[in-house]
Amino acid sequence: MRSSLLNGCANCINMHSAEARAHGESEQRLYLLAAWEDAPVFTPRERAALAWTDALTKMSQGHTHDAAYAELAEHFTEEERVNLTLLINVINGWNRVAVGFGLWIETPHTKKIAA
Repeated sequence: MRSSLLNGCANCINMHSAEARAHGESEQRLYLLAAWEDAPVFTPRERAALAWTDALTKMSQGHTHDAAYAELAEHFTEEERVNLTLLINVINGWNRVAVGFGLWIETPHTKKIAA
């Protein structure tokens, strides 16, 4: 969801926030994703993942990934780092498809919230 916030993808923010709520995520933590660096509600491991997400999503704004990767390596195994990196790249790709084509897809979770 952090990548989708940075990329301004309303479709993905809508979809993933509804899914996160359905899986027990709190409203507070969802709202604070926009300002995660200042929010004390995220664990060190989550903060490392969020910093890595920011670094990869905002590469065009400067290559800040070295520090983020060092922090990531403290909290994630090599396999987890690869999997997280692939997921970040996938969501960034979907953001571009959804924004580019103006997609808005209601999922079972978003339909339930809307009802």
